[in-house]
Formats: sequence, C-alpha cells, structure tokens
Amino acid sequence: MHSSPLLGRLTAAGAVVVATALVGGCADFSQQDESAHAGAFSSAAEGPQNPPTEPPDTSQDEQDPPTGPCVDKNPAVIATCLGTTSGVRPASADGKSTYVAERTTGNIIISKRYGPQRVIATVPVDGSGDGGLIDFELSPGYQQDQLIYALISTGADNRVVRIAPGNSVKPILTGIPKGATGNMGSISFASPTELRVATGDAGDPAAAENPGSLAGKLLTIDPNVAGGRPRIVASGLGSNVSLCPSPEDGALYLADSGAAGDRLLQVEAGGLKKLWSWGARPGLTGCAVSGGTITVSMATKFRLELLRAPTNTDPTVGEPQESDMKKQYGAVGRLTSLGSAVQLATVNKSVPGAPAASTNDRVAIISPSGASGDDRM
Repeated sequence: MHSSPLLGRLTAAGAVVVATALVGGCADFSQQDESAHAGAFSSAAEGPQNPPTEPPDTSQDEQDPPTGPCVDKNPAVIATCLGTTSGVRPASADGKSTYVAERTTGNIIISKRYGPQRVIATVPVDGSGDGGLIDFELSPGYQQDQLIYALISTGADNRVVRIAPGNSVKPILTGIPKGATGNMGSISFASPTELRVATGDAGDPAAAENPGSLAGKLLTIDPNVAGGRPRIVASGLGSNVSLCPSPEDGALYLADSGAAGDRLLQVEAGGLKKLWSWGARPGLTGCAVSGGTITVSMATKFRLELLRAPTNTDPTVGEPQESDMKKQYGAVGRLTSLGSAVQLATVNKSVPGAPAASTNDRVAIISPSGASGDDRM
C-alpha cells in the first residue's frame, strides 16, 4: 500500500442539487400490480416460510482443497466461477459465506469457500449495457419474511422490485429512466419502512438535475406501501452510484462517477457534503465502510483507495491510500461492510484488460488495514 498523489481537495459545487419535493408523474403502482405479469400487491410473503441458510460447513478450510477449475487457493476467496457480479452482502456473521448477485443472469446466489453454491432467487432482467440485476438488499426481517428487494433493468425502465419465495416478483418503484449506460445504482435500508434508492443518470446528466426525473437521484421510499411516492433527497448523481452505510455510527456515504466528477460524498440532513474528488476520473465502482476506513473501488484501474472516515473531531478524510488489486483480484466492483473487514466482488468478465482466470468472477474478504493483493483472512 502506498500514498496516492495529492489530487487536491475540491469544494462542493452546484452539480449536486438538493431537494425534498415529492416526485410527480411516477408510474401508477395499482395499474402495474393489476397487470397479468405483476399480480396483486401483498405486503406478506407467499410460499413456505423456510428461509435459506448459509451453506453447510464442510470443514474444507482445514483439509486439502478440492481440485478443479473453480478452486481458488487464496483463503480469502469465498465464491468463484460467478457471472459478472453486482451487489454483494454477507450471509454469515463472520462473512465467510456470502450472498452475491449476477448482473446479467438475474441470479442471487449464496456461497461459501469451496461451495456449495445455491441460487436463492432469480428475477428476469435486461442485462444489456451496464443494466440487469444492479443491486439487492435483504429485508430487515428476512429470516421471517424471506423478502429480497432488488434494483433491476427491464426492457423499458429501471425499477425496484420485491422478490418473495418462489420468485414472485412485485414492482415497488417503476419508471426510473434506463439508458444504454448509466444504469448502475444502489439500494440500502435505513429502517424497515425506509429504503434508500440511488439511481444512475441513464447517460443523461440533464435528467439527473431535472426534478421531474427519477434518474441521477437519491430517493427514499416505504417498500411496504403500494402506490407510495419517493422523496427526493438529492439530485445530480452520476452514471455509477454506490451507497455505503457505516455500520459503526450510522453515517451514509455515496460514491459516484459522472458529469460532476468522481466523488465521495456524505449524506447529511441538509444534503450532500463532498469529502473527496478524483480529478483524474478513475471511475468509481463501489464503496464500503469498516474499521474507521472508507474503501472505494475503481474497476478499470484495478485498485482500491482507502480514506479515513470523518469524525466529529476530524471531519476530513485525508489523502487516499492506494492498494493495487490487479495481480490478486483484478477488477473490483461492489463492496460491502463486514465489521473490520469488507467483502469485494470482482467484475473481471466485463472489464477490458482484466486478468483472465478460470475462477472468475469471485467474492473475497479483505482487511482495509492490509488491502493488498496478498491479503489473507
């Protein structure tokens, strides 16, 4: 790990427009739910109440590893041979099992080191461009209701849906603009009645500034209410937006790449506060907070950058520290918090020049305090 060049601190500018207005012109949820495809809206899960559990412990970590093209001898790797990944979430307290989404297949998979892997949900998606199964989040009551929420692309739009047992899919928020690019967004629960939705600009920076468009926005919705309208928290977001909530103090950060630059922002009551900006435009693809560190991924640059999380006594983040990922992991996309560590998901199959390997794509656990390619957990 070494210090990155000093890029200079930029002040927050007018590219981010904050509002608290309700969005008008949203899709009619009742019509959507009455369609033959969607079915009637229900706040309760359908089907048997047998929530998926993490794969059984095969104790392989203490034995000689199996052989085959999907075996990665790096002990930090906990899932291999995945399609192009998007969202990732821990599936156990120690993070040694994981839920991970495949962007173009619409599969959400549970896996642990050396397997087995199991698809726990599938949603139809349009995986063209950078769309598809963009992100997902487990319900706060997942062990009881088995509900999964997902940000997806269809042939007509980007939308938030609820996936119940048996792959029963219900729309929650429709009409988010979809583009040939600029679809990458993020979702995160603030509470059981508040889902935060960060949307890409769909390749149209003007739409991100338009209060009548759902593109390029940070929104909140109640996922339990059919027909509820989203509230705009902030506008002017870019083409690839990641939310990174802090499990330590509840702070919410946002990384995005777009017309306004590549930025790390903090979501505050009054809007968005810029913490750092990358003048070289490396392309931010994910972020996570752990152990007082904000880790930001840059897939096409094959690196992570680590910044000190701000505190009340020191609201700055300091100069980023670079960690080269190309040799060990290649292109890193989304990240998720895991106590003092993070889970990372690679996107080597979709990034030109990324290292080819029979185990692509993968999920691994790393420690931000030693986030080099030789990290071992």
